[in-house]
Amino acid sequence: MNRRRSFQWLVLFAAIIVLSLIIVFVRQRIIAQQNHPAPTKIANPQYPDVSVMTVTSGKYAANVVGYGTATPHYELTLTAQVSGQVKSLAPQLESGHRVKKGDLLVHLEDSEYKAALASAEQDLSEARLSFLEEERQAEQALKEWQASGMPGSPDSELVLRQPQLAAAKAAVANAEAAVASALHNLHQTRITAPFAALIVERSIAPGSYLQEGGEIAVLYSTERVEIPVSLSAKDWRKLPDQKVLDSGTLSVVLNNVESGKTWTGQILRSEQHLDTTTRKRTLIISVEHPLDQTPALLPATFIQATIPGRQLDQLWKLPSSALSQKGQIWYIKEDNTLASFSATPVFSDSEAIYIATPEKLTDRPRQVLVHPLSSYLAGMIVNPIEESSHE
Repeated sequence: MNRRRSFQWLVLFAAIIVLSLIIVFVRQRIIAQQNHPAPTKIANPQYPDVSVMTVTSGKYAANVVGYGTATPHYELTLTAQVSGQVKSLAPQLESGHRVKKGDLLVHLEDSEYKAALASAEQDLSEARLSFLEEERQAEQALKEWQASGMPGSPDSELVLRQPQLAAAKAAVANAEAAVASALHNLHQTRITAPFAALIVERSIAPGSYLQEGGEIAVLYSTERVEIPVSLSAKDWRKLPDQKVLDSGTLSVVLNNVESGKTWTGQILRSEQHLDTTTRKRTLIISVEHPLDQTPALLPATFIQATIPGRQLDQLWKLPSSALSQKGQIWYIKEDNTLASFSATPVFSDSEAIYIATPEKLTDRPRQVLVHPLSSYLAGMIVNPIEESSHE
């Protein structure tokens, strides 16, 4: 019995020893695993691709864009200078027709004016006759005074009829003026075009009676139109100097804002004052014989004028897409990281925008992002991919 119990204790003791050995072994394996360095993974970072173009600072002509309405050089409401009934109208006196300078437009009834002229001419003849008679009497009076042998001059000018002669002479001058006035009034019954014109509106009809000053028609001159373009002080600084502007040799591209039709105009003059409301100064552009252009440039056409400006230096020429929504230009630094600066285009045209180059970036060509995203951050590493030239 005791021998069996001793054997059981021996087996239990051996099992405990084996279990302890297993625990020690497992623990050592765990420690060994913890102390063994983990295998190193090979890093292979992926940087985002960005489209860039290489740009260099240069000189570019600063085109200035302005807007204005084509207006005729002369716009006239033709009025009657004398009263009278409308005797006849020229067939050209209708809206849309063109007339030449001196063309007869309206003929008023002129019988009264012819009678007035005849009466004035009769008065002139009588005044001249009176003057001749008075002149003869003055000569006779002078001879009689000299024959009298009286010393000195007469006590009164009436003796030699000088006042009577002066009055007769004045009567002739007055009669001549009356004839000239009557002749002028007669001529005014034939109303002619004061310049080559487009008839815009007719206000009379045959048989109607015109009072002096009554409206006859509205005329637009056709020898040229003028387009006044108001420009800010900033725009004026981009234009050539005043001597070039006044030379009459600077051509301007004109576009119909509504139809896109194009003409070429010339800078005619520049106004030398500021508009009190807009604080802008106006440049006047002209187009000669606008209705003979192909296509015709009609008065009141709304025009976009592209005016060639002076050459500006230290500019980048970029596609408009290069300017971010936040008004920034992004570029690549030497270490392929992103950087940006805030920019406002100095000017733009149909091809590009022109950005003033920051002084620190003028030393060499730079890679500029063509399509910057709002998610880009300064210092971000990117992979630049060059796009074809945008020149």
